[in-house]
Amino acid sequence: MEPVEALERIAYLLERGRAESHRVMAFRHAADTVRDLTPDEVTRRAANGTLQDLPGIGAKTAAVITEALAGKTPSYLERAEAEHPAPTTEAGAGIRAALRGDLHSHSDWSDGGSPIDVMARAARDQGHEYWALTDHSPRLTVAHGLDADRVLAQLDVIDELNTALAPFRILTGQEVDILEDGSIDQREDVLDRLDVVIASVHSKLRMDERAMTQRMVAALASPHVDILGHCTGRLIVGRGRPESSFDAELVFAAAAHLDKAVEINCRPERLDPPRRLLRLALDQGCKISIDTDAHAPGQLEWLPYGCERAAECGVPIDSIVNSWPVDDLLAWTASHS
Repeated sequence: MEPVEALERIAYLLERGRAESHRVMAFRHAADTVRDLTPDEVTRRAANGTLQDLPGIGAKTAAVITEALAGKTPSYLERAEAEHPAPTTEAGAGIRAALRGDLHSHSDWSDGGSPIDVMARAARDQGHEYWALTDHSPRLTVAHGLDADRVLAQLDVIDELNTALAPFRILTGQEVDILEDGSIDQREDVLDRLDVVIASVHSKLRMDERAMTQRMVAALASPHVDILGHCTGRLIVGRGRPESSFDAELVFAAAAHLDKAVEINCRPERLDPPRRLLRLALDQGCKISIDTDAHAPGQLEWLPYGCERAAECGVPIDSIVNSWPVDDLLAWTASHS
Protein backbone atom coordinates (compact mmCIF):
# COMPACT_ATOMS: atom_id res chain seq x y z
CA MET A 1 0.00 0.00 0.00
CA GLU A 2 1.33 3.41 -1.00
CA PRO A 3 1.61 6.04 1.78
CA VAL A 4 -1.12 8.28 0.35
CA GLU A 5 -3.45 5.32 0.01
CA ALA A 6 -2.78 4.26 3.61
CA LEU A 7 -3.37 7.76 4.97
CA GLU A 8 -6.59 8.21 3.01
CA ARG A 9 -7.86 4.80 4.05
CA ILE A 10 -7.32 5.66 7.71
CA ALA A 11 -9.19 8.95 7.28
CA TYR A 12 -12.04 7.10 5.60
CA LEU A 13 -12.28 4.56 8.41
CA LEU A 14 -12.24 7.28 11.04
CA GLU A 15 -15.09 9.03 9.21
CA ARG A 16 -17.06 5.80 9.09
CA GLY A 17 -16.59 5.46 12.84
CA ARG A 18 -17.66 9.06 13.64
CA ALA A 19 -14.22 10.05 14.91
CA GLU A 20 -13.52 13.68 15.75
CA SER A 21 -13.02 15.76 12.63
CA HIS A 22 -9.55 16.95 13.68
CA ARG A 23 -8.33 13.34 13.71
CA VAL A 24 -9.73 12.74 10.23
CA MET A 25 -8.24 15.92 8.84
CA ALA A 26 -4.80 15.14 10.27
CA PHE A 27 -4.59 12.12 7.97
CA ARG A 28 -6.17 13.89 5.00
CA HIS A 29 -3.76 16.83 5.33
CA ALA A 30 -0.82 14.46 5.57
CA ALA A 31 -2.01 12.67 2.43
CA ASP A 32 -2.20 15.99 0.59
CA THR A 33 1.35 16.85 1.66
CA VAL A 34 2.77 13.51 0.51
CA ARG A 35 0.84 13.65 -2.75
CA ASP A 36 2.68 16.85 -3.68
CA LEU A 37 6.13 15.24 -3.22
CA THR A 38 8.05 12.97 -5.53
CA PRO A 39 8.39 9.34 -4.39
CA ASP A 40 12.15 9.85 -4.03
CA GLU A 41 11.63 12.84 -1.73
CA VAL A 42 9.22 10.89 0.48
CA THR A 43 11.61 7.96 0.69
CA ARG A 44 14.57 10.21 1.47
CA ARG A 45 12.75 12.02 4.24
CA ALA A 46 11.51 8.78 5.76
CA ALA A 47 15.06 7.45 5.78
CA ASN A 48 16.61 10.51 7.42
CA GLY A 49 13.72 11.17 9.82
CA THR A 50 12.64 14.56 8.45
CA LEU A 51 9.04 13.75 7.49
CA GLN A 52 7.78 15.74 10.45
CA ASP A 53 9.53 18.83 9.15
CA LEU A 54 6.81 18.96 6.49
CA PRO A 55 3.54 20.85 7.11
CA GLY A 56 0.69 18.60 8.16
CA ILE A 57 2.79 15.58 9.14
CA GLY A 58 3.09 14.58 12.78
CA ALA A 59 4.44 11.56 14.60
CA LYS A 60 1.49 9.28 13.86
CA THR A 61 1.18 10.13 10.19
CA ALA A 62 4.97 9.89 9.76
CA ALA A 63 4.86 6.39 11.24
CA VAL A 64 2.13 5.40 8.77
CA ILE A 65 4.19 6.70 5.85
CA THR A 66 7.36 4.96 7.02
CA GLU A 67 5.65 1.61 7.57
CA ALA A 68 3.92 1.80 4.18
CA LEU A 69 7.24 2.55 2.45
CA ALA A 70 8.71 -0.50 4.18
CA GLY A 71 6.04 -2.69 2.61
CA LYS A 72 4.16 -3.18 5.87
CA THR A 73 0.51 -2.61 6.66
CA PRO A 74 0.71 0.39 9.00
CA SER A 75 -0.23 -0.54 12.56
CA TYR A 76 -2.54 2.47 12.84
CA LEU A 77 -4.41 1.23 9.77
CA GLU A 78 -4.76 -2.26 11.22
CA ARG A 79 -6.26 -0.82 14.41
CA ALA A 80 -8.62 1.43 12.47
CA GLU A 81 -9.87 -1.48 10.37
CA ALA A 82 -10.58 -3.45 13.55
CA GLU A 83 -12.18 -0.57 15.47
CA HIS A 84 -14.38 0.77 12.66
CA PRO A 85 -15.87 -2.17 10.74
CA ALA A 86 -18.28 -1.56 7.91
CA PRO A 87 -21.92 -1.32 9.01
CA THR A 88 -23.89 -4.41 8.09
CA THR A 89 -27.50 -5.45 8.40
CA GLU A 90 -28.98 -8.90 8.17
CA ALA A 91 -32.58 -7.74 8.43
CA GLY A 92 -32.15 -4.93 5.91
CA ALA A 93 -29.82 -6.66 3.47
CA GLY A 94 -32.48 -6.95 0.79
CA ILE A 95 -33.36 -3.27 1.06
CA ARG A 96 -29.72 -2.23 0.96
CA ALA A 97 -29.17 -4.30 -2.16
CA ALA A 98 -32.13 -2.56 -3.81
CA LEU A 99 -30.92 0.99 -3.22
CA ARG A 100 -29.51 2.67 -6.31
CA GLY A 101 -28.37 5.92 -4.72
CA ASP A 102 -28.22 8.29 -1.79
CA LEU A 103 -30.24 11.50 -1.85
CA HIS A 104 -28.83 13.47 1.10
CA SER A 105 -25.18 14.39 1.58
CA HIS A 106 -22.85 17.35 1.89
CA SER A 107 -19.53 18.55 0.52
CA ASP A 108 -16.96 21.10 1.65
CA TRP A 109 -19.04 23.75 -0.08
CA SER A 110 -21.12 23.77 3.11
CA ASP A 111 -20.28 21.81 6.26
CA GLY A 112 -18.91 18.62 4.71
CA GLY A 113 -15.26 17.71 4.91
CA SER A 114 -14.44 16.72 1.32
CA PRO A 115 -14.68 18.16 -2.19
CA ILE A 116 -17.57 17.22 -4.46
CA ASP A 117 -15.46 14.96 -6.68
CA VAL A 118 -14.13 12.98 -3.70
CA MET A 119 -17.65 12.47 -2.34
CA ALA A 120 -18.96 11.51 -5.77
CA ARG A 121 -16.25 8.93 -6.40
CA ALA A 122 -16.80 7.45 -2.96
CA ALA A 123 -20.52 7.14 -3.72
CA ARG A 124 -19.75 5.51 -7.05
CA ASP A 125 -17.39 3.09 -5.32
CA GLN A 126 -20.26 2.14 -2.99
CA GLY A 127 -22.00 0.80 -6.09
CA HIS A 128 -24.44 3.69 -6.44
CA GLU A 129 -25.85 4.61 -9.82
CA TYR A 130 -26.54 8.15 -8.64
CA TRP A 131 -25.83 10.42 -5.70
CA ALA A 132 -27.45 13.71 -4.76
CA LEU A 133 -25.39 16.61 -3.48
CA THR A 134 -27.59 18.53 -1.06
CA ASP A 135 -25.50 21.19 0.62
CA HIS A 136 -27.20 23.53 3.08
CA SER A 137 -29.15 26.69 2.24
CA PRO A 138 -28.06 30.25 3.09
CA ARG A 139 -29.81 30.87 6.44
CA LEU A 140 -27.77 28.05 8.04
CA THR A 141 -24.69 30.22 8.29
CA VAL A 142 -23.03 27.94 10.85
CA ALA A 143 -22.90 25.31 8.09
CA HIS A 144 -21.73 27.78 5.39
CA GLY A 145 -25.03 27.44 3.56
CA LEU A 146 -25.09 28.24 -0.15
CA ASP A 147 -26.83 31.34 -1.45
CA ALA A 148 -28.25 31.44 -4.96
CA ASP A 149 -25.00 32.46 -6.64
CA ARG A 150 -23.03 29.66 -4.99
CA VAL A 151 -25.67 27.08 -5.94
CA LEU A 152 -25.50 28.20 -9.56
CA ALA A 153 -21.71 27.97 -9.49
CA GLN A 154 -21.97 24.51 -8.00
CA LEU A 155 -24.20 23.40 -10.88
CA ASP A 156 -21.37 24.14 -13.32
CA VAL A 157 -18.97 22.00 -11.27
CA ILE A 158 -21.46 19.14 -11.17
CA ASP A 159 -22.03 19.36 -14.91
CA GLU A 160 -18.31 18.92 -15.57
CA LEU A 161 -18.03 16.02 -13.13
CA ASN A 162 -21.00 14.25 -14.65
CA THR A 163 -19.24 14.29 -17.99
CA ALA A 164 -16.13 12.77 -16.40
CA LEU A 165 -17.91 10.19 -14.23
CA ALA A 166 -20.63 8.97 -16.60
CA PRO A 167 -22.60 6.71 -16.46
CA PHE A 168 -22.56 7.46 -12.73
CA ARG A 169 -24.61 10.59 -12.14
CA ILE A 170 -24.46 13.37 -9.57
CA LEU A 171 -27.94 14.77 -8.98
CA THR A 172 -28.19 18.46 -8.24
CA GLY A 173 -29.90 19.38 -5.01
CA GLN A 174 -30.02 21.28 -1.76
CA GLU A 175 -31.11 20.68 1.80
CA VAL A 176 -33.18 23.80 2.37
CA ASP A 177 -34.12 25.12 5.77
CA ILE A 178 -37.79 25.24 6.67
CA LEU A 179 -38.12 28.76 8.06
CA GLU A 180 -40.37 29.58 11.01
CA ASP A 181 -43.32 30.49 8.80
CA GLY A 182 -42.96 27.33 6.70
CA SER A 183 -41.34 29.07 3.74
CA ILE A 184 -38.31 27.60 2.00
CA ASP A 185 -34.83 29.08 2.32
CA GLN A 186 -33.86 29.51 -1.33
CA ARG A 187 -34.94 31.45 -4.41
CA GLU A 188 -37.60 29.71 -6.46
CA ASP A 189 -35.76 30.18 -9.75
CA VAL A 190 -32.77 28.33 -8.26
CA LEU A 191 -34.90 25.53 -6.83
CA ASP A 192 -36.47 25.09 -10.28
CA ARG A 193 -33.06 23.99 -11.59
CA LEU A 194 -32.41 21.29 -8.98
CA ASP A 195 -33.09 17.58 -9.29
CA VAL A 196 -33.82 16.90 -5.61
CA VAL A 197 -34.82 19.20 -2.75
CA ILE A 198 -34.87 18.10 0.88
CA ALA A 199 -36.59 20.37 3.39
CA SER A 200 -35.49 20.18 7.03
CA VAL A 201 -36.03 22.06 10.26
CA HIS A 202 -32.74 23.24 11.78
CA SER A 203 -33.87 26.11 14.03
CA LYS A 204 -36.51 26.76 16.70
CA LEU A 205 -36.81 23.02 17.21
CA ARG A 206 -38.74 23.51 20.47
CA MET A 207 -41.58 25.64 19.08
CA ASP A 208 -45.06 24.53 20.14
CA GLU A 209 -46.73 21.57 18.47
CA ARG A 210 -49.36 23.48 16.52
CA ALA A 211 -46.88 25.98 15.10
CA MET A 212 -44.39 23.26 14.18
CA THR A 213 -47.12 21.25 12.47
CA GLN A 214 -48.18 24.26 10.40
CA ARG A 215 -44.55 24.99 9.61
CA MET A 216 -43.87 21.48 8.29
CA VAL A 217 -47.12 21.17 6.32
CA ALA A 218 -46.50 24.54 4.66
CA ALA A 219 -43.04 23.37 3.60
CA LEU A 220 -44.38 20.12 2.20
CA ALA A 221 -46.88 22.12 0.17
CA SER A 222 -44.05 23.89 -1.65
CA PRO A 223 -43.90 22.59 -5.23
CA HIS A 224 -40.11 22.57 -4.96
CA VAL A 225 -39.85 20.18 -1.99
CA ASP A 226 -39.48 16.44 -2.57
CA ILE A 227 -38.35 14.97 0.76
CA LEU A 228 -38.93 15.85 4.41
CA GLY A 229 -35.56 15.48 6.13
CA HIS A 230 -34.87 14.15 9.67
CA CYS A 231 -38.37 15.11 10.75
CA THR A 232 -38.06 15.13 14.56
CA GLY A 233 -34.63 16.76 14.75
CA ARG A 234 -33.67 14.44 17.57
CA LEU A 235 -30.14 13.44 18.59
CA ILE A 236 -29.67 10.17 20.45
CA VAL A 237 -25.98 10.17 21.35
CA GLY A 238 -23.94 12.28 23.74
CA ARG A 239 -26.06 14.87 25.51
CA GLY A 240 -28.80 14.16 22.99
CA ARG A 241 -31.70 16.35 21.89
CA PRO A 242 -35.39 15.58 22.28
CA GLU A 243 -37.81 15.21 19.40
CA SER A 244 -39.64 18.26 18.13
CA SER A 245 -43.37 18.24 18.89
CA PHE A 246 -45.74 18.14 15.92
CA ASP A 247 -48.90 16.35 14.83
CA ALA A 248 -47.18 13.50 13.03
CA GLU A 249 -50.40 12.02 11.69
CA LEU A 250 -51.33 15.30 10.04
CA VAL A 251 -47.82 15.97 8.70
CA PHE A 252 -47.46 12.49 7.24
CA ALA A 253 -50.98 12.63 5.77
CA ALA A 254 -49.97 15.86 4.05
CA ALA A 255 -46.79 14.25 2.73
CA ALA A 256 -48.75 11.30 1.35
CA HIS A 257 -51.43 13.55 -0.19
CA LEU A 258 -48.79 15.72 -1.85
CA ASP A 259 -46.76 12.65 -2.94
CA LYS A 260 -43.67 13.73 -0.97
CA ALA A 261 -41.26 11.32 0.76
CA VAL A 262 -40.29 11.06 4.41
CA GLU A 263 -36.60 10.50 5.02
CA ILE A 264 -35.06 7.76 7.12
CA ASN A 265 -31.91 9.56 8.19
CA CYS A 266 -29.13 7.01 8.71
CA ARG A 267 -26.75 9.11 10.78
CA PRO A 268 -26.10 7.07 13.96
CA GLU A 269 -26.75 10.10 16.14
CA ARG A 270 -30.12 10.73 14.46
CA LEU A 271 -31.79 7.51 13.22
CA ASP A 272 -34.76 9.72 12.53
CA PRO A 273 -37.70 9.15 12.54
CA PRO A 274 -38.06 6.79 15.49
CA ARG A 275 -39.75 3.49 14.69
CA ARG A 276 -43.20 4.49 15.96
CA LEU A 277 -43.25 7.48 13.61
CA LEU A 278 -41.86 5.52 10.69
CA ARG A 279 -44.70 3.03 11.11
CA LEU A 280 -47.17 5.92 11.23
CA ALA A 281 -45.72 7.37 8.02
CA LEU A 282 -46.20 4.00 6.35
CA ASP A 283 -49.77 3.77 7.64
CA GLN A 284 -50.45 7.16 6.07
CA GLY A 285 -49.10 5.91 2.73
CA CYS A 286 -45.89 7.94 2.60
CA LYS A 287 -43.05 7.26 0.24
CA ILE A 288 -39.66 6.83 1.92
CA SER A 289 -36.10 7.93 1.15
CA ILE A 290 -33.23 6.20 2.98
CA ASP A 291 -30.27 8.58 3.15
CA THR A 292 -26.94 8.84 4.94
CA ASP A 293 -26.80 12.63 5.40
CA ALA A 294 -23.08 12.02 4.86
CA HIS A 295 -20.63 14.85 5.52
CA ALA A 296 -17.56 12.77 4.61
CA PRO A 297 -16.78 9.86 2.24
CA GLY A 298 -16.66 7.21 4.96
CA GLN A 299 -20.15 8.17 6.12
CA LEU A 300 -21.61 7.10 2.78
CA GLU A 301 -21.42 3.57 4.19
CA TRP A 302 -24.10 4.31 6.79
CA LEU A 303 -27.07 3.19 4.66
CA PRO A 304 -27.39 -0.18 6.48
CA TYR A 305 -28.44 1.65 9.66
CA GLY A 306 -31.51 3.00 7.92
CA CYS A 307 -32.14 -0.16 5.92
CA GLU A 308 -32.34 -2.17 9.11
CA ARG A 309 -34.96 0.17 10.56
CA ALA A 310 -36.90 0.09 7.31
CA ALA A 311 -36.94 -3.71 7.37
CA GLU A 312 -37.98 -3.80 11.02
CA CYS A 313 -40.92 -1.51 10.25
CA GLY A 314 -41.96 -3.31 7.05
CA VAL A 315 -41.15 -0.61 4.50
CA PRO A 316 -41.96 -1.97 1.00
CA ILE A 317 -39.01 -1.65 -1.35
CA ASP A 318 -41.11 -0.17 -4.14
CA SER A 319 -42.07 2.73 -1.85
CA ILE A 320 -38.40 3.70 -1.36
CA VAL A 321 -37.69 6.41 -3.91
CA ASN A 322 -33.92 5.85 -4.03
CA SER A 323 -34.49 2.24 -5.04
CA TRP A 324 -35.92 3.51 -8.34
CA PRO A 325 -34.04 3.94 -11.63
CA VAL A 326 -32.85 7.51 -12.00
CA ASP A 327 -35.32 8.38 -14.75
CA ASP A 328 -38.25 7.26 -12.58
CA LEU A 329 -36.86 9.16 -9.60
CA LEU A 330 -36.46 12.38 -11.59
CA ALA A 331 -39.91 12.03 -13.14
CA TRP A 332 -41.29 11.86 -9.60
CA THR A 333 -39.38 14.93 -8.37
CA ALA A 334 -40.33 16.85 -11.53
CA SER A 335 -44.02 16.07 -10.92
CA HIS A 336 -44.00 18.26 -7.80
CA SER A 337 -43.21 21.49 -9.59
